[in-house]
Amino acid sequence: MLASTSAPKRISQALTSSPLAALCKAAGDPLRLDIMRVLSNDSFGVQELATIFAMPQPGMSHHLKILNKAGLLATRRQGNSIFYRRTLLKSGMEFHDFLCSLFATIDELALADETMQRIYEVYEDRSAQSRLYFDRHADKFLENQGMLCELNQYLPNLREILDLMDLPRSSQVMEVGPGQGELLKELSRRFDQLVALDNSEEMLALTRKHMPARERIRFVQSSLEAYDAGKGDLDAVVLNMVLHHMSSPRQAFQKIAQLLKPQGCLVIADLCLHNQEWTRASCGDVWLGFDPQDLKEWAAGCGFIEDQSLYLGLKNGFQIQLKLFRLRKGTDDVKSRL
Repeated sequence: MLASTSAPKRISQALTSSPLAALCKAAGDPLRLDIMRVLSNDSFGVQELATIFAMPQPGMSHHLKILNKAGLLATRRQGNSIFYRRTLLKSGMEFHDFLCSLFATIDELALADETMQRIYEVYEDRSAQSRLYFDRHADKFLENQGMLCELNQYLPNLREILDLMDLPRSSQVMEVGPGQGELLKELSRRFDQLVALDNSEEMLALTRKHMPARERIRFVQSSLEAYDAGKGDLDAVVLNMVLHHMSSPRQAFQKIAQLLKPQGCLVIADLCLHNQEWTRASCGDVWLGFDPQDLKEWAAGCGFIEDQSLYLGLKNGFQIQLKLFRLRKGTDDVKSRL
């Protein structure tokens, strides 16, 4: 009696070999694996990736096109520039389990030291452009900021978010990029221990000049990335219209997660995604606002829970988003991986 043989099981009509073969072909290249490894933690433009991997831009564009066509990357337009990041894995998507396993394996890859160094150089270049702008235009800060929005347009709503933090007066709170100290004055009425952090010496001098009660404020000239205070010392961090000036917003979330105590608060007031390219030259913007979902995902990846959000439309067409995040309990394991 002949042994019976069964035909291969048909899992789903939607799953066919051609897309899977294209996906495997796209991933089956050492350089493209390294590109996906770099894009696991941040988004970069074509020229930035060409710099990171020390290759001509046309060659990098070719590899990105293959990865993007295979569904391994996603793009985000920032004015005239396109930034690439790794695609988000959602349940029910084609080859979901395979992609989860692939990305997890990619994340275990070690990047060459020279590649890591060039990533830091790209970040430093972004920071330097923003810092140079503010060093040159500190005296016009309010005028330039007013081209986008003024604090008084959303301060009543921001006060609601600050109230929701429900922190005692003895809390230690840091504002990053306090400008002329308008919001810092509001924070000084609420808290006794304040840190004013800015990477521009001229801007920090401007903050000092406009703060009447400076004895309770510690002024620190440093970028957020380089700030080396003790981990887990802060009760709250406030980013008021500064995230779009930072070299890497996702890295900012990671750094803040390290600085906050468990259940510490992160308050963000910033622009929603827009296409006003002129803000780069006129306001020193590195990013043209943010998709609220991006902020939520970056925060969640660093151990934060989104508590409250408000969205305010302005007459000039910009939209402000106000967000309160809380650091989850038991995030030591998350911090250790940052």
